[in-house]
Amino acid sequence: MNTSTENKSDNPDIARPILGEMPELLCPAGNMEKLETAVTYGADAVYLGAGDLNLRSAGAGFKWEELPTAFELCRNNNVQVYFCVNAYPKEKDLAKVRADLEKLAECPPDGLIIADPGVLMLAADVLPDIPVHISTQANTGNSEAAKFWQKFGASRVNLARELSAADVTDIAGKCPEMELEMFVHGAMCMAISGRCFLSAWLNDRSANMGRCTHPCRFEYKATGMRVEEKTRPGQDVWEAVEHDGYTEFFAAEDLCLVHYVRMLAKLGIASLKIEGRTKSSSYLAQVVDVYRTVIDKAKEGGSLPGNALEELTNAATRPLTTAFFKKSGPSTIAQPPSKEDRKPVVGRVLEQREDGSWLISVKARWENDCDVHIIVPGLDRPLVKAGGYSFEATNKEPKDVVHSGTQAVLHCDSPEIGPGLFFRKA
Repeated sequence: MNTSTENKSDNPDIARPILGEMPELLCPAGNMEKLETAVTYGADAVYLGAGDLNLRSAGAGFKWEELPTAFELCRNNNVQVYFCVNAYPKEKDLAKVRADLEKLAECPPDGLIIADPGVLMLAADVLPDIPVHISTQANTGNSEAAKFWQKFGASRVNLARELSAADVTDIAGKCPEMELEMFVHGAMCMAISGRCFLSAWLNDRSANMGRCTHPCRFEYKATGMRVEEKTRPGQDVWEAVEHDGYTEFFAAEDLCLVHYVRMLAKLGIASLKIEGRTKSSSYLAQVVDVYRTVIDKAKEGGSLPGNALEELTNAATRPLTTAFFKKSGPSTIAQPPSKEDRKPVVGRVLEQREDGSWLISVKARWENDCDVHIIVPGLDRPLVKAGGYSFEATNKEPKDVVHSGTQAVLHCDSPEIGPGLFFRKA
């Protein structure tokens, strides 16, 4: 490792110009539709996986034969592809790791996301020319850990989600030659950077081998729980709140650092990452659009768009928080809307037909007597009023209502409609 410039600046105001003036926006891609959505709404890079050795193998992964098409889509749109091999394999799994890496040699990604040192060694042997990014699972929390990974060939580390702004600032100043990546939005974990054993204990499916069943999100019956710590009398530090007799008392609030994009850019953070390979494409459309727009506005010197937080809140199912980032401790910045107030995403445009109509994938029950917004990149939400569109089934039968999980034909003259865009009830 070249150490000649390791400490050339301890001043956090001096950004490290690694990827240009602004960080890349790194988005999850759990399947082809989610990949297309991330690309449509402005991802600079995506992370995805295939096989059994990425940390979302149970519910969000590609088939190996899909990868060439996925990679071609990304490269045609100038989007980087980072492949996840971030499980913690046991001895019996090492042959599988090597076999998967050898498959990737036939269709190489732009980077590998790795957590385990053994996998890093195998990757150096099988794919020596592919950049290595260290996963959040490695829980990199200090500058010496970052330099350790750099010494053994990594070009980027994802900083632990348990760090404060002061921690991030300090590490950025001490690692001027290392690309630093951070999660800025999505689920937090009650364990250390996702290294959890609840799933293995309850369902015999190890989170550390990519088979997490997310038991922290399960609903449990609460017989009454309010916890008070001995030195903090009168202060509730943990409370299980019942809803219909059950509660998600293990579930952490979701991370949201949308207000800190400009600060992170100034620090020279190379990549801002959105969590969610198991989230829906409807969720991705809203969240990716917000962060793409916020990054672009920050580059121009503009302020946070007025509807940014509202858009993120509409996509949320748990409170949004700054988590560990603020010195004063976690701060809840927004609550998810009630079921009555949520604006559900109802459809996604697949393609335009020869007669000018649109083939759509229906995401939720959609009646033709409601106003809808089109989710247009750039936080644009043009309104289409009831009466300005109509449905028919794919067999040309007129429909007043279309249902989730089906395809339908939409007749609408709005010029803002395009392939891959979503509709949301207004």
